[in-house]
Amino acid sequence: MSVCCPHAVSAGKFFSRFARFYRWRFNKMGFEPPQKALIQGLTTLGFQDATLLEIGCGVGHLHQTLLERGAKSAIGIDLAASMLREAKIWAEQRGLKEKTRYLEGDFINLAPELSKADITLLDKVVCCYPDAKLLVGSSMAKTKHLYALVYPRNRWYTRLAVGFAAVMMRLFRSNFRPYVHDPIQIEAWIAEYGFKKQFAAQGLIWLTQIYQSSSRAVV
Repeated sequence: MSVCCPHAVSAGKFFSRFARFYRWRFNKMGFEPPQKALIQGLTTLGFQDATLLEIGCGVGHLHQTLLERGAKSAIGIDLAASMLREAKIWAEQRGLKEKTRYLEGDFINLAPELSKADITLLDKVVCCYPDAKLLVGSSMAKTKHLYALVYPRNRWYTRLAVGFAAVMMRLFRSNFRPYVHDPIQIEAWIAEYGFKKQFAAQGLIWLTQIYQSSSRAVV
């Protein structure tokens, strides 16, 4: 396991408590609207035979579904050991064990040992990281063709909710904090790597966006 800081350790402990619940919720309810939008966009742009890198993969339902629908292989990274245990169990049950690899730890620390993937996925991950510029830059550097992410809209009610969550984390003496990062700034960082927005959807809380490298498209 590779973890960089107290925030990452606390985040891993926090999300470990919800691993079984996440898997149960997906089995009962399926994908949430932002994830449905993400899959819709990826289907339009193409992910057949693509290699996937999912940062903050949780129990694995997103990348494993893409594998079932034609993606080639996937690496899932998460801070929570219990999330990865559930992901490995599920991968084996779905016949995807040979197509998946799971790493526990902070992506920033693990990045140097990773090869580039065709598609990078960050589903509700940017909001869990204090240094969004570092996360975006490090993950963009590992992306060949498509960069797909879901993160919060910068609205007063999302800031209020995140502020309340931060207070609760402090009361429970956790170093983990959620964040609302500026979407305009995030888009600017991504654009610096030569990627252009090709798909966008938004709900009350979440932005779903997919960016494509200007040099080559996934087919």
